Amino acid sequence: MNITAEIWTKIGSISDIPQRGARRVKYGAVVIAIFRTFDDRIFALEDVCTNCDGPISQGIVGDASVACPICNWEISLETGEAMGADVGQVATYPVRLEGGILQISLSPAAKAA
Repeated sequence: MNITAEIWTKIGSISDIPQRGARRVKYGAVVIAIFRTFDDRIFALEDVCTNCDGPISQGIVGDASVACPICNWEISLETGEAMGADVGQVATYPVRLEGGILQISLSPAAKAA
């Protein structure tokens, strides 16, 4: 049986990210966008639109999605999948909040298709 322990990395506090906004963090060559919704849910996605390679961290954050600022594709914050008739997926990363401190696991929860 192979059990892999999740490794969590501190990335700041929830107050570092405005409601309906995002913050970028970089780990090696990977740039990850950390999103905060109006109701304080936190999501982490690779910061790239699968349609145009645009920085989704600069998009408009909705209830559970973000619109790419370049091509306007809607991407689910929960799954990283393009919504509607669009097809594609960006990697998502597990995040958690402990005592107001945000932590991320750098093992992607979903890989781009």
